Amino acid sequence: MAHILFLTQVLPYPLNAGPKVRAYHMLRYLAERHQVTLVSFVRPDDTPKAVQHLQGVCQTVHVVPMRRSLWRNLWAGVKGLCTGLPVVIARDEIAQMVATLRRLTRETCFDVIHADQLSMAWYGRLAAHNSTAHTLLDEHNAVYLLARQMAATEPSRLRRVIMAREARAFARYEAAMCRDYDAVLTVTREDRERLLALYPSEQQAALADKFTTIPICVDPEQVMPVAHQPRPDAPPTILHLGTMFWPPNVAGVLWFAQEVLPLVHQQEPQARFVVVGKAPPPEVQALAADPRIEVTGYVADPAPYLSAADAFVVPLHTGEGMRVKILDAWLWGMPVVSTSIGAEGIEAQDGENILIAKDAPAFAAATLRLLTDEAMNQRMRRAGRTWVESHYAWQVVYQQVDHVYAGLLVTEASQEWR
Repeated sequence: MAHILFLTQVLPYPLNAGPKVRAYHMLRYLAERHQVTLVSFVRPDDTPKAVQHLQGVCQTVHVVPMRRSLWRNLWAGVKGLCTGLPVVIARDEIAQMVATLRRLTRETCFDVIHADQLSMAWYGRLAAHNSTAHTLLDEHNAVYLLARQMAATEPSRLRRVIMAREARAFARYEAAMCRDYDAVLTVTREDRERLLALYPSEQQAALADKFTTIPICVDPEQVMPVAHQPRPDAPPTILHLGTMFWPPNVAGVLWFAQEVLPLVHQQEPQARFVVVGKAPPPEVQALAADPRIEVTGYVADPAPYLSAADAFVVPLHTGEGMRVKILDAWLWGMPVVSTSIGAEGIEAQDGENILIAKDAPAFAAATLRLLTDEAMNQRMRRAGRTWVESHYAWQVVYQQVDHVYAGLLVTEASQEWR
């Protein structure tokens, strides 16, 4: 049994965002086998009840308030320009987190320091300084490519220049952090190759062994399918569910509303589009000017929206890693339509448990199939649930983590023996 220091940028409970799903089930798996100390940033909407829940999972939990302000953003911009750091990395250097990690590493001899997401990589490296602990970085995304994609699609020239600068800074930073860590997890094979592409070809072979792909997983035992119960007089309903402060979600919703939904309305004029998710920006809120579009903002319990929906859409055109919303939709027994990028990194069977569409006409046609063909709709619901149970249950898939940790701990043991 090892002592693990597990670092997260977001409190990994409740499970209302993809990064939380990855971190939470990884924590559960590790805590069943090792002594885990969790250190996490918290925000004003994180509740004592959520922290208490995590205390029941881990040996100990320590939380540090995430501090954001206009002054900090300006300071981060200056520091980023002077040092070459990504601005968002410089912005989240919090003195209280530094002090907490220094205290904990003085008090406990950790065997492994597990940094969840690139945003915690610097803190993981700090915690490992003057320590014998080995380090593991869980890369949920190839962040530099996400920044590059956002720069390419940003309509504002000033923001495009800023994002292009961030993409270059992230490429340097991500390459350095992955090189420094003893082991790196990726959630897709595509991201593994994208991260290795940051290095010259002569270095890639030497670094490849430290990268292991383990997908994001969910817990079918804890989530039951949601019964499809639309009102008899209700029009067909299309649902998008996801945090609306994430730019790829915003772009995808706008694309669906502006390019796909009008094609759907040609055959189903009353079809409703419901957008559920925290912090929708003004351009998304403005979609509700059409009475057939509803923008809810955050909802504590999405079950009523899930039970009323006839189709679940993932209209993404940018993004790296895995879209947990597809796994969640399968858990709920929802029939899913996605772009190929939206479904990237997920083992799926187009036409069996998901419909993949390459452009707006194809996306509209796939959505209409789910709205009008009840037999197909029900078949897709059952197939998605069966697939996620057999391919993405954390209790089974995360056994691969044991091999990564065994490699780190064997290395540590051999060093101690010498």
